[in-house]
Amino acid sequence: MYGPTVQAREVRGGIHFHQGPTAPAWPGPPRQLLPVPANYTDREHDLDALNDLRATGLTLIVVSGPAGIGKTTLVSKWLRALGAEFPDGQLYADLRGHTAGDPVRPAEVLGQFLRALGAGPPPTDAVELGALWRSLTAERRMVIMLDNSFTAAQVRPLLFNGPGGLVVVTSRRRLTGLRMQGAGFHQLDALGTAAGVELLTRGIGAERVAGELPAAHRLVTLCAGLPLAVCLASARLATRPRQSVGALADALARNTDGGRLAALDVEGETSVRKALDASYAVLSGGTARLYRTLGLLPVRTFDAVIAAVSCGESLDWAERRLDELIEANLVEDVGPESFRLHDLLRIHAHGRAMDDDTSAAREEALRRFCDWSLYTATAAQERLTPVQFTLPRIYAHRPEVPLPFADDIAALSWLDSHRAHLMDAVRLAASRGWYDTSWMLVDALWPLFLRLRHYTEWIEAHKIGLEAARRAGNREAERQMLNSGAIGLGAAGHTDEAAAWYRESLRAAREADDPRDEGQALLGLGACHREAGRPADAVSHLTRAIAVWEACGYPRGAALARTTLGEIALATGALGEAVDCFTRAHAALVAVNDPHDAARALAFLGRAGARVGAYEEGTARMKEALAVFNGSGAVFWQARTLEMLGDSAAEHGDGTGAEQFLARALALFEITSPADARRLGGGG
Repeated sequence: MYGPTVQAREVRGGIHFHQGPTAPAWPGPPRQLLPVPANYTDREHDLDALNDLRATGLTLIVVSGPAGIGKTTLVSKWLRALGAEFPDGQLYADLRGHTAGDPVRPAEVLGQFLRALGAGPPPTDAVELGALWRSLTAERRMVIMLDNSFTAAQVRPLLFNGPGGLVVVTSRRRLTGLRMQGAGFHQLDALGTAAGVELLTRGIGAERVAGELPAAHRLVTLCAGLPLAVCLASARLATRPRQSVGALADALARNTDGGRLAALDVEGETSVRKALDASYAVLSGGTARLYRTLGLLPVRTFDAVIAAVSCGESLDWAERRLDELIEANLVEDVGPESFRLHDLLRIHAHGRAMDDDTSAAREEALRRFCDWSLYTATAAQERLTPVQFTLPRIYAHRPEVPLPFADDIAALSWLDSHRAHLMDAVRLAASRGWYDTSWMLVDALWPLFLRLRHYTEWIEAHKIGLEAARRAGNREAERQMLNSGAIGLGAAGHTDEAAAWYRESLRAAREADDPRDEGQALLGLGACHREAGRPADAVSHLTRAIAVWEACGYPRGAALARTTLGEIALATGALGEAVDCFTRAHAALVAVNDPHDAARALAFLGRAGARVGAYEEGTARMKEALAVFNGSGAVFWQARTLEMLGDSAAEHGDGTGAEQFLARALALFEITSPADARRLGGGG
């Protein structure tokens, strides 16, 4: 139960309620299916065929066909009509199967799906990841759309066996290997002439088509019956009301080998490319530049800010040109302030950039995207962890756009919602040889990893950042990557690998005569020994860390080590020692203005106090710490503190209060730490 309650024999005087922590909001089953374009037409035969396959009891259906044929739109239309049959969720993933070199790894999709189902940061071990996926979906009635699949092997790990569930796969390939999983298949063919003309009519109006019906038939034929090509041709005609349908058909015919657009090459890309070229040719200069730039970026979706900074222009400039691209059907509006390029459009835009822009212009656009990612993430870091030591930042093109957040919650939310883009920037910078930018980006993501515990990205980012720091020849950055990366490895349960990183950091710190980093490595090794069940070794390393940090005048570090010493004492029943450690740590962290870590020490101090008999005082301290974590969005530490409150209430004989606290802790652990959720929920 959440909200104020009163339990008393009698009450004299007034009762005052103060707002406390509220229950975590659950967004409900995911509804991720794509919207259906307004100009959708025909395909009734295909919808009937899919319904017939479904009626046979199939739980896996593959819809295949050439690029631009309308697979995604058809399946989206069909599944939306079946929405009521899948009350437990509708999941969508773009597997990026348009190129052999860049398909999405199944583990990435499983992580996305598990987070959508409320499982929080997924395990990093592939076997555990698959087991968790199967467990969570075993009893769910869900539908999953796997768009742009490349191979059967890419699909198999994403299947599930929920009752009444359905997985629908779209691909340019037939994926006959999925017959082994009992798949049914439907091949999507080109639009007939009548359907193509109807689609054209919706774009330019019935009167205009009726006046040139033979030319309209010819235009549809030249577009090879591909809905994408027909839509693009109609978009060009719509922007040029004086151009005849016949003139556009003539233009398309002249720009094809053999005088026609009938033959498909590489699953339709040749025909679509000609239509795209025609649509691209009528764009204004600035809009054409934005289109080319979008084709270069590594992101799958983007907003107006990304468009603006990548072109070095204002937000207003980008918004107006995005409007033009949307009107021309060259960009899709896929959500609030979110856009994407169709796969074929992305390929085309990239090709135009390679043909029309200089290498210097292309490099500048990519560098601007990376610099914006670094600039904004660093601003969030400075707001969220102001006492955290950071190395200086350098920019080739410092952005001049307003920051998208004004408080801690908004800053953390921005980091989380842009997590995929920021990881794309980390990888891009490393691949282009901008090594300083790459490791700086990783460093700037620290508060995201620390507070929301996205372990997979935490570890991947630091492995890239470590290599980038080494290639940049920056030993200080190398130690920074080793230490913060090791924290992630340890938190994810990779204790041995974390210890190896800390030992490497310790050697490097001593070689550089850097006592701050030496203390950090000793602190980390102490935590690893504690996790491995070696408290004596842990205490030895932590004591050495305190000595090193006190000698160099770094009280915050000494306080962090004392917090961990206090945890060890608390776990072993040395309660007086624990209270002393937490008291000293809390005072020092308050003095250096580190509210997050001060709240951690305060929560532990409250727990230790409750165990020595000062239940009321201890509970008050834990609730004070919880308020800090609620205000900063530190969900994992909200859960930890609630668990401590629950354990303390149980020991005090308050079974109802304990049950409530622990239920809230479990709900938060499920979205931040599945291992803790399983531990608290009795699942192992």
